[in-house]
Amino acid sequence: MTLKVYLSGEIHTDWRDQIIAGSKGLDVSFSGPVTDHAASDDCGVKILGAEDQKYWHDHKGAMVNAILTRKGLNDADVVVVRFGDQYKQWNAAFDAGYAAALGKSLIILHGPDHQHALKEVDAAALAVASEPSQVVDILRYVLDGTLPA
Repeated sequence: MTLKVYLSGEIHTDWRDQIIAGSKGLDVSFSGPVTDHAASDDCGVKILGAEDQKYWHDHKGAMVNAILTRKGLNDADVVVVRFGDQYKQWNAAFDAGYAAALGKSLIILHGPDHQHALKEVDAAALAVASEPSQVVDILRYVLDGTLPA
């Protein structure tokens, strides 16, 4: 059974790479958003034309990015959403809610400083991890019943 995992959330650290590398040998396929921040912000206006107002600039980008996000979330068996320390990830919170509404198995990944702020998001998850290695351990357990040493 190939497990389809969508990796959503912050784009400023290597957490995705850690999960992908740690999952070598597991029957997992990964997908996720465009992680080039500038490309993600500017895709709408670069493709569909410039906007004078920042609102419309951002709105176009959000709509174009939503094509990939919706596809990834709809196709996923498991959705991992990472909340980092550097910025507020409102888009990650939206992805978590969307995944929960779809009935997806949801793993939330964040540090202890976010426990209170994300309590409702955490309550919708099947697991709340603090390290990418814990996500790998969950995937390994789900796929072959192996526990960490």
